[in-house]
Amino acid sequence: MSGERASAGDVLATRVARRYYVDEHSKLQIAAELGISRFKVARLLELARARGIVSITITGPGARDLELADRLRERYGLKHVLVATTTEDDDAVMRRDLGAVAADLLAEITGPHDVLGLGWARSVLEMAAHLRKVNVGEVVQLTGALTRPDVESSATELVRDVARRVGARASVFYAPMIVSDPETARALVRQPPVADAFARFGAVTKAVIGVGGWNPGTSTLSDALTESEREQMVRSRVRADLSGVLLDAGGHATDSPLRDRIIAISAPELRRIDEVIGIAYGLDKVPAALAAIRGRYLDSLVTHTAFAEALLGGA
Repeated sequence: MSGERASAGDVLATRVARRYYVDEHSKLQIAAELGISRFKVARLLELARARGIVSITITGPGARDLELADRLRERYGLKHVLVATTTEDDDAVMRRDLGAVAADLLAEITGPHDVLGLGWARSVLEMAAHLRKVNVGEVVQLTGALTRPDVESSATELVRDVARRVGARASVFYAPMIVSDPETARALVRQPPVADAFARFGAVTKAVIGVGGWNPGTSTLSDALTESEREQMVRSRVRADLSGVLLDAGGHATDSPLRDRIIAISAPELRRIDEVIGIAYGLDKVPAALAAIRGRYLDSLVTHTAFAEALLGGA
């Protein structure tokens, strides 16, 4: 821009870029402040980069691979894809970095009229720790509780914590995610507090869930079963677990005996949500992510470099 008079568009682009990159305001906040749409904010940020007003250097763990994300988004027709260049030999570090990236995405795409649904997963727990600017009206629990020896927070505590952090109303229920028989599941779902929470599934506009496989260690639900129950699920062609929604390799919801024992959002209810964001890591879960994308259960994806490359090779 040196040597030429800045246009009005350049001035506004500079103002927007400063708010976004320096002051760390969200696109929605900037749009409200300047009286423009968030889509115009996005266009002005693109203009700022094209005109050299903003120069971005990406380095170090937790940075984003924009080119790989664009390829993945275009290949599978996803709404949003964020690919973190995190370390890939430490699951705890990956969950932390992906959780931070997912929190950034939510800050960009949510508004006060959104209702946020959360499925229990360790990666979603990490995301909760990084939430700062998310602006939603309500947070809804999508699954019953699963316990793990290495995790203290339950699904209910996760939703209450997120609602408290973002100043929203919490819709929670107290029930396990899986019970011994279908009769017990049906009885629990009929209880007024659980039924009331389930009634809020239809109001959810954005959801964040973990992507689970079906081998031990790749799904908290699978880990909660006996060996014979896991084998039965494999015979039922279960290959993916999305907050209790069980899919085969083609992305179809499976009619497995386990489904009637699960207390969580159903497959049709999950697909009706406007945008479901999956957090996926670990190459053994690539088939599960492919199934979820093929079945149109995931609209957006947060993952890491090796996972994204494997997805591109698995179409």
